[in-house]
Amino acid sequence: MSEPSSENAGDLLLTIVESGHMLVSLGQELLDGFSLLDAPSFLKAQQHSDTLFLRLTVKGESRLVRMQFDGSSKAEALEECGSAVLRLKEYLPVTTKRGLAPAQPPPSQPTTQAATLDLQAVKTGPEIVQGSLSIARLTQHFLGEHALSLPLMYRHSTLRPGELEPFLRLCLLDPSFPAWVEEVEGELTRALQD
Repeated sequence: MSEPSSENAGDLLLTIVESGHMLVSLGQELLDGFSLLDAPSFLKAQQHSDTLFLRLTVKGESRLVRMQFDGSSKAEALEECGSAVLRLKEYLPVTTKRGLAPAQPPPSQPTTQAATLDLQAVKTGPEIVQGSLSIARLTQHFLGEHALSLPLMYRHSTLRPGELEPFLRLCLLDPSFPAWVEEVEGELTRALQD
């Protein structure tokens, strides 16, 4: 249980940053933080009304974290919790207590990947994938044979902003680059046949 000891301590905040890291902070103090990029392998999440339960399992040890969201009303607390659930669903499945309506995106925010899950049943877009993927499914995606909406752990680049352009220039100026691209495509095709 963590509650501010004085008015100057600040709010308890749950933040999920674009890099795929979840941070829990109290004012300026970071209480906990971890990467969500492989979250389904160590994290389970469940929503009960305005409360989010997280079960983390690392090296055989588990801990349960309970986060109750606050607002000026119960509806606002539910909206805050729902917003967190939608963001978490980009990284891992989040179950809800029976009878509780699934989290809906706040009206002021654009539709997210989690809200797109309903469209998957209609098969209007690419298959939305949670967790890790096999080499064969990734290969099919990169060869254009099967459209996938990749989990965020496959979307993040290890290159810092501004490093991609010089790398691409180097590749394009290398006379052996087109042959290398053909080799890669050949290897991807062989991976599909295995």
